[in-house]
Amino acid sequence: MRKILTAAIMASLSLSALGPALAADFKPLEPLSNERVLQFKEPAWVIQPARNYRAVLETSKGRITLELYPRVAPKTVNNFVFLALNRYYDGVPFHRVLEGFMAQTGDPTGTGNGGPGYSFFVELDRDYRFDKAGVLGMARTSDYFGNGGQFFITLAPAAHLDGGYTVFGRVLEGQSVVSALTRIDPQAPKAGVKPDVLTKVTILEEQPE
Repeated sequence: MRKILTAAIMASLSLSALGPALAADFKPLEPLSNERVLQFKEPAWVIQPARNYRAVLETSKGRITLELYPRVAPKTVNNFVFLALNRYYDGVPFHRVLEGFMAQTGDPTGTGNGGPGYSFFVELDRDYRFDKAGVLGMARTSDYFGNGGQFFITLAPAAHLDGGYTVFGRVLEGQSVVSALTRIDPQAPKAGVKPDVLTKVTILEEQPE
């Protein structure tokens, strides 16, 4: 069973400020590494798909709380949790934020070309679509085996992504923060415009009664 953060560390997280993220019996998971790790051979299995998971994203614009879908996309959720617990996402920029489309992050290089050293196949479920703002999806290369570490949150419906990209969660709170992220188009860079940053990801796991 995954270890739970000590009371002292939990206090430092300002738990009351996490809002709905701590509904029911969700508790923060202890990081797998004290140092940031950027390259792996493959992700270790770290979740229990029968449990519920949430993620709290601290950004330079504010906090975003996500509900993850481990029973819909177990490999993708496990990958996201594994990377977060290894501090992979700490300090990563939102390198692609397109008006009316989505906000993308998860690449430590900030170029859109970086990854964790491995890739895996998409997980698709017809019942989960990019039909609204706040859908959490996995970015990939042009290959269906191209999932890695990058992910995005929709700013509007994006039906053209249905059937090709993995949906693995949704925004519970903080869509206004997503909407406020600085627009960045890598294909049309603007001088002096700096991307917002994903400073930290805290993973919460629902505890059994």
